[in-house]
Amino acid sequence: MTTILIVDDEPGVRDLLHDALENAGYETELASNGAEALDLLRRKSADICIVDINMPIMNGFEFLERLREHDTQTPVLMLSARDSADDVAQGLRFGADDYVRKPFSLEEILLRIAAILRRSNPDAGDELVLVSGPIEMNVDRHEIAVDGETIDLSATEFRLLEVLLERKDRLVTREQLLREVWNIDFDSETSVLDTYVSYLRRKIHHDGFAPITTVRGVGFKLVSPDSRK
Repeated sequence: MTTILIVDDEPGVRDLLHDALENAGYETELASNGAEALDLLRRKSADICIVDINMPIMNGFEFLERLREHDTQTPVLMLSARDSADDVAQGLRFGADDYVRKPFSLEEILLRIAAILRRSNPDAGDELVLVSGPIEMNVDRHEIAVDGETIDLSATEFRLLEVLLERKDRLVTREQLLREVWNIDFDSETSVLDTYVSYLRRKIHHDGFAPITTVRGVGFKLVSPDSRK
């Protein structure tokens, strides 16, 4: 059974998420701050963490930074009562996979969790390899290399690049990317897509190779070297 660690200093929020997730078929563990959550993770494993930013003793940013020092794989969904894009960017920079602003709907939380778990646990089967110029992605092994050099991507970064590679040389709209990567199929004022494209470019683009282009106001396109000739 999938185990979800809920980290929030508000008892009401913990209880609300606990009840909703247990009713949805998940197993939950609870912690009231980052330090307590790290201690719990030393004794038990979790498939995903839901972590509030504003907490006493150790806040969500500190928890995430400490977690990523030794664990780059466990997905983290951040909860934020803040509207600042800088706060969201900081969480993503530390290795968060997604974020939801408070107050949130339980439906949105469940959709985001399902999307993250799909990205983190691809179905087994024949190995699928996607290639575009120096980029080679083994989807089933969850491996990506550029010019033969392995690149470390989060589950969300990997899924975003996978969608762009699947449609290389074709425009992928913002709506398509939000739906296929984050499972957002409703109106949502979010900067998460632009933030992830920025971080993906930093990892993939180099030495004049810059395949991810912006179609302003519409979406993005991964342009293969062959199409530039």
